[in-house]
Amino acid sequence: MRIGLPRFRDLPFCRPDFFLGLPGLARAPRCVIIGLLLMLAALCAQAQPGDVDTSLDTVRLQIENARKTLDDPPKDVAELLPLRAQVLDAGTQAEAAAALLAPQLASVQARLDELGPLLPGQVEARDVAGLRKQLNKTRAQLDAQLKRARLLAVESEQTAGEISALRRSEFQARLGERTSSILSSLFWSELRTDLPGDAQRAGRLFDGLAMAARASGAWVWSSVGLVLLVLLGLHAWAGHALLRLTTTRVPPGRLRRSLHAWTRVLLPTATAGLMAEAVYLGLVWVAPLPDAVAPLMSRLAGVICFGGYVVGLGHALLLPARPSWRLLPLPDVLALKLRWLPPLLALLMVLTWAVVQLSAQINASLVTTVAADCIVALVMVMLIALGLAQSDFARRQALAAPESAASWPPSPLWLTSVVSLAWAGVAVSLLALLLGYVALGSFLVHQMAWIAVVLGSAYLLAVLIDDAFITLLSPPATAAGAPEAAGAAAEQPASPFFKVRRQAAVLLSGVGRLLVVALTLMLLLAPFGEGPSELFQRADKLHQGVSIGEFQIRPMSVLQALTVIGLCLLVVRIVRRWLKEDYLPTTSLDAGMQAWTATLFAYAGNLLALSLGLAAVGIGLERIAWVASALSVGIGFGLQAVVQNFVSGLIMLAEKPVKVGDWVSLGGIEGDIRRINVRATEIQMGDRSTVIVPNSEFITKTVRNVTHANPLGLVKILLPVPLAADADQVRSLILEIFEAHADVLKTPEPGVQLDSIDSGAGMVFNATAFVNSPRMAYGVRSALMFNVLRRLREAGISLVKPAGLVLREASERAPEPPAQ
Repeated sequence: MRIGLPRFRDLPFCRPDFFLGLPGLARAPRCVIIGLLLMLAALCAQAQPGDVDTSLDTVRLQIENARKTLDDPPKDVAELLPLRAQVLDAGTQAEAAAALLAPQLASVQARLDELGPLLPGQVEARDVAGLRKQLNKTRAQLDAQLKRARLLAVESEQTAGEISALRRSEFQARLGERTSSILSSLFWSELRTDLPGDAQRAGRLFDGLAMAARASGAWVWSSVGLVLLVLLGLHAWAGHALLRLTTTRVPPGRLRRSLHAWTRVLLPTATAGLMAEAVYLGLVWVAPLPDAVAPLMSRLAGVICFGGYVVGLGHALLLPARPSWRLLPLPDVLALKLRWLPPLLALLMVLTWAVVQLSAQINASLVTTVAADCIVALVMVMLIALGLAQSDFARRQALAAPESAASWPPSPLWLTSVVSLAWAGVAVSLLALLLGYVALGSFLVHQMAWIAVVLGSAYLLAVLIDDAFITLLSPPATAAGAPEAAGAAAEQPASPFFKVRRQAAVLLSGVGRLLVVALTLMLLLAPFGEGPSELFQRADKLHQGVSIGEFQIRPMSVLQALTVIGLCLLVVRIVRRWLKEDYLPTTSLDAGMQAWTATLFAYAGNLLALSLGLAAVGIGLERIAWVASALSVGIGFGLQAVVQNFVSGLIMLAEKPVKVGDWVSLGGIEGDIRRINVRATEIQMGDRSTVIVPNSEFITKTVRNVTHANPLGLVKILLPVPLAADADQVRSLILEIFEAHADVLKTPEPGVQLDSIDSGAGMVFNATAFVNSPRMAYGVRSALMFNVLRRLREAGISLVKPAGLVLREASERAPEPPAQ
């Protein structure tokens, strides 16, 4: 479908003299005229109506031809697959046309909206009236074409669905058909009757092929033989070279083994395909092949290439010559016993395709086709059964010998289930083939071989993806015994960069293996529904977007949104680190306020990044606000506590009743504030445990902040002495002890007061001193207590009763004692 520009000169209002001749525009500034010309040029940048109509007519013709085929379905179900692919391709063309026409129609409608409606009795200027007429005409054409394109896209989907339903019904009916059993005499008598004619037609086909081969000449086939020898030599050389490359250049580990396994897969595939292509070129070097042989031989190279893939896949999974490089946990004896299976399985799969194609090409009779299909399927069943029997025999033989029982791993439940299902499939397919249900038996045995190929390929691909991401993105391992790198090795686990690399490796590996699983399921279910080509064609439509309500989500928009979010988060991370490490330390804010500011900036930046990402997808900020307002009731009930704590955190940030490092007491919890988060505050207790308190507790309840206003600590000692003691001597002794201690502050100065006089209790002295922090008061108190007891004992002064010691903080401090 060609989308081009219309001929600009054909439009009457696209000539400069059209505007210059209009009243009022002749004297208009040149910039106005240029602006009008640019606007009309953008208007005319649309698909030519004739081109779009021609393309839509082609799509309509393809859909009608498909519907005619549905009225008279073909005998071969395989012919429905290309027909469905053509219908889906036609639908893709219609959707592409609709995608091009929709923005053009919206652009024309926007210009009409700008002109506004024409009121009754209103007289417009000639230029405006001409522009409105042309816009209305263009809108009508685009609207008709858009509706037609969308209708054809819907018809394409419906027709494709009908073809799929017909294919499934024909497939099920074909599986239920029964012919004469291969064990009956009637089957062989019919085969003796029809086989000579089929053999004669096949002989004529091979005669044409032999004539084409003879026409090429000896020198052509000599060259082909030389090319085949060169390819075999290159295969051997490439195998050794790639093995040496993976051994020397790839890091040690599973990646080396998985790359070697895929080398063993791809080399036979490429070699077989190139050799088959060389033979085909030898056949057509002089003259093209006859029409009866050309379709068969043109596709034979691809089938042989698939056979080489099966051979390489089997050898890569078994690796009988290199047990240490084997990925599957198979015993060596089992790998050696099954090494014959992949080549024979590949040969039978290629032979099956050749038999089916040859029967269709020579229009063979039903009995001959059934006989050939049945014989090939029986050989394949026997081959699979022999492989299973050899595996079971090797396992029993290894478990019977005590010296080799340890080398055979125990079979898990899933492996036992798979082997049991394989035996059941062999039994059912063999029974169906012998009873005459050749289509069912052949389908089952071919599906078993196909499942084995798909699962083996999926295993190798999943292992390669996992090993590649883990090896290439994980942090580099430090070489053992390198003392100079010991420090770096110890710091690697804590490095955020290495953590991100490790997380990215695990995430990408998981996504890759998930895609492998999806592709595997698609390939396994292909015979029962849509084939891989149809599914890939459907997946290709995702670039047009998926509609969810009013939102149109496109892959490119999602990729753009992810890029925007990633870049914004990177910028936020860089700016937050700059704020935290460079700028905020230069301000007068305390450590807690700095941490709060950096945290709030990170929250605001992440929210802005998310908003910009949603806007890149097509979800504007006004829609986000609408969704937020719709969820406000739920947030009010379900997240009430969270919102309350968040707002309390903002109030704490503004009023700063507490900060990091304060000693607080709240509801029986007393300790130091270590961190203030958006929702809660962490308090470290005296026993080094951490209590997490919601921020709302600091706003709604009474909080005792020991270090809020005054960071000084107060030590108070109540000292009872007998009435006979010298009061002045006791006072002087206590003051000397306070002044001699290094941690007791000189300002405010220590004080000793006579608190009370009692005939029974004696004199009670109240001694007070100040230290730099409440956290020092306990240790200073103990030291002062020891010194007071020692000095009183030396002075011969006894105590009436044990002295009491009370610790008090500066926030509760009593009035300072008067100056002495």
